[in-house]
Amino acid sequence: MPKINNMTYFFIAITVLISIYAFQRRDIFDKLKFNAYAIDKHKEWYRFFSYGLIHADWMHLLINMFVLYSFGDVVELILKLHFGVKAYLYYALLYIGGIAFSTLYDYGKHKNDSYYNAVGASGAVAAVVFSSIVLYPQGRIFLFFIPIGIPAPVFGILYLIYSAYMSKKNIDNIGHNAHFTGSIYGLLFTIALKPSLFIDFIHNIF
Repeated sequence: MPKINNMTYFFIAITVLISIYAFQRRDIFDKLKFNAYAIDKHKEWYRFFSYGLIHADWMHLLINMFVLYSFGDVVELILKLHFGVKAYLYYALLYIGGIAFSTLYDYGKHKNDSYYNAVGASGAVAAVVFSSIVLYPQGRIFLFFIPIGIPAPVFGILYLIYSAYMSKKNIDNIGHNAHFTGSIYGLLFTIALKPSLFIDFIHNIF
């Protein structure tokens, strides 16, 4: 069966194009970035979504899009097998919902801080990655410094622990809260689509 990756390519294309444009236009970058203060005080609600279309630099953009490309195929294909044409809608809700949901914690925490900003599709990408863990728990995730593939469920647990720990430590400029909440959204959204998927997930890991 051919790969069903239309939506993945669409999200990659639009994100790359807008990110590159924003690299050259600081005014556009500032207008699109997530800023809880601007959302709360100026009602610029679009920022809950627009920040996922821009990135801090080329490396940030390339890593996010490579991970999305790597996992998006699996998610789209399996959703198509379960839901047919509705898979396109569900995949869009997974990705776009991941963008919005992953900022809710930071919105509540920073809505009175005009200096807090965030950019990047990391929350949405994390949602896709964790959706793939539910849909295909037999998968293995390969990291460049580890020659043996890590079982997807084990990677998921370690990633959540790492994200929660780094968020608490707050020693870098990476939005670990968005990674954590985006991951949780991906898990819950996928299970909510078809609860029997969770039963299949449990059977496959035990």
